[in-house]
Amino acid sequence: MSIALKQVFNKDKTFRPKRKFEPGTQRFELHKRAQASLNSGVDLKAAVQLPNGEDLNDWVAVHVVDFFNRINLIYGTICEFCTERTCPVMSGGPKYEYRWQDDLKYKKPTALPAPQYMNLLMDWIEVQINNEDIFPTCVGVPFPKNFLQICKKILCRLFRVFVHVYIHHFDRIIIMGAEAHVNTCYKHFYYFVTELNLIDRKELEPLKEMTTRMCR
Repeated sequence: MSIALKQVFNKDKTFRPKRKFEPGTQRFELHKRAQASLNSGVDLKAAVQLPNGEDLNDWVAVHVVDFFNRINLIYGTICEFCTERTCPVMSGGPKYEYRWQDDLKYKKPTALPAPQYMNLLMDWIEVQINNEDIFPTCVGVPFPKNFLQICKKILCRLFRVFVHVYIHHFDRIIIMGAEAHVNTCYKHFYYFVTELNLIDRKELEPLKEMTTRMCR
């Protein structure tokens, strides 16, 4: 592994602390199974399918946390190049602009520089996945009825990180020798959200041509 590529896996580069699963819990076992499938080189399309007899909410929860950690790590490797000067608007090229709304400080969709948008996004997701009422960690505690809707919103917003990184910062990813890693992470994400219909197809449009080539 090159020194540059090691930077992608360097914990000091992580944009946010990782959320982990408690050993001995069902979600920890699901996480281990999902990781084992990926590490064994199994087809990514097969790896994202809900295992027989497993709960959909558990399967989605495991992947949402995992994708947050991975995408967080990817953005962390290029965040020093994503500045208010280089990226004054959170966008995916000239056709797509993403505005921030959280119903707290930003009650209406607000145009922001990409790094500010990313900070708010990662903070917002971190609050969701660390909220026991949304992502319960205790055995027997049910998920809220709107759990999948919350996860759809999280995944939709995480997709925007891929859009921004691929369109505006992929040159840095290539220089670091991390292209294969990022592409694999993207394909895993794409297959998961499409297998379980967790993102509206129109949201995937910004990377449609690339995805068609990559995920034939």
